[in-house]
Amino acid sequence: MAESIPKIQILKGAEPDLSAATYQIHDESHTIGNALRWMLMKNEKVEFCGYSVPHPSENHINMRIQMYDGLSSLTALIQALKDLDDLCVTIDEEYTKSLQSGQFERWDEKS
Repeated sequence: MAESIPKIQILKGAEPDLSAATYQIHDESHTIGNALRWMLMKNEKVEFCGYSVPHPSENHINMRIQMYDGLSSLTALIQALKDLDDLCVTIDEEYTKSLQSGQFERWDEKS
């Protein structure tokens, strides 16, 4: 059986206290990378956050997070993932509510 790759790996060169680290996130692309970077940068304790797609043929992103005050970048990453998930749930609920209410503009090809 094939060995499974963990969803998130900490790359070499991370600070021992994880105040600065690069995380490799498998099976993801710009879609989650940009949204996750945005969510992380909303955290005032994040000094720097950026991501890259090393190569189009590689199915992962690298996310660099650096924290102020020696705080854990892993904790910030986990919180940002939770916050992003909560945001998506809220958007889905509001979209569904709006769709069910029928209060939306219809586009008609004859207009």
